[in-house]
Amino acid sequence: MEQTKKRSFSAIQPSGTITLGNYMGAIRNWVKLQDEFECIFAIADLHTITVRQEPAKLRAHSLELLAMLLATGIDPEKSLLFCQSHVHQHAELAWVLNCYTQMGELSRMTQFKDKSAKHANNINAGLFTYPTLMAADILLYKADIVPVGEDQKQHLELSRDIANRFNNTYSDTFTVPEPYIVKAGGRVMSLQTPTAKMSKSDPNENGFIALTDPEDVIIRKFKRAVTDSEAVVEYREGKDGINNLLTIYSVVTGKSIEDAVKEFEGKGYGDLKLTVGQAVAAHLKPIQEKYEYFMKNKDYVAEVYTKSADIASKIAQSTLRKVYKKVGFLQK
Repeated sequence: MEQTKKRSFSAIQPSGTITLGNYMGAIRNWVKLQDEFECIFAIADLHTITVRQEPAKLRAHSLELLAMLLATGIDPEKSLLFCQSHVHQHAELAWVLNCYTQMGELSRMTQFKDKSAKHANNINAGLFTYPTLMAADILLYKADIVPVGEDQKQHLELSRDIANRFNNTYSDTFTVPEPYIVKAGGRVMSLQTPTAKMSKSDPNENGFIALTDPEDVIIRKFKRAVTDSEAVVEYREGKDGINNLLTIYSVVTGKSIEDAVKEFEGKGYGDLKLTVGQAVAAHLKPIQEKYEYFMKNKDYVAEVYTKSADIASKIAQSTLRKVYKKVGFLQK
């Protein structure tokens, strides 16, 4: 893969349901990046096992996620799309970088604290060193940018610190990545708790839209969306539920928030919820059709991730070879 553009690296965990929040906050933007950057996309299955997984489900979720990424527009002619575990250099570089990451840095990671609280019976070493593996993911490919949301900035900053520390110790080896902050639609909130981010782990299934939800389910969930008692469609502070609905509508239709507000002037919340639900269902329909196609053509999906992993491994090995030489390992 001859590099002619700046390089972007992104990864997503195969942890089950892909929500409208995942799509609008990350995946949709990844598709657009393909025209501007040389993009590398990984299914972060090594990261996923920091929390206990059922093996058959992990395999199924990984394949489903690969199919969904292809369905949303990740183009294997433009980008690489593979499983992290299929490129052994991720784990190898992570070990080296563990030796250049301080315990204090890892202990300050908010995600470690959060996950430790949620999985108190399984606070494993992998959960603690998770950010170092993330740094290895990015630094292996000399990524110039990493698309990030608010919850990932801390990990990227650690990746930058590790890269600078290694470069200063030996000589320029790693590209120090820059954050690429996504624009509108970057944060989709729960339909039931609009002050919280939309998540598949929401105990109320009406709080999130799955990309595979059929039209009637999507519309029903939007009809049940929490709003407020004002009955006025405006975008302003304190109207979290309405702001969320308008943001979603803006993203799936391409209309500005201002135009969306004008469209619903004089109309009630019922009209807003129904229209947004219909717009989301219409937007997702072609994606769902492509997803079904790829799930029926698993051999093609396997061909994509195998070929991509082979190319990724060659890029990764070039970086790892330099790292091994600089730290003093004998060349084989």
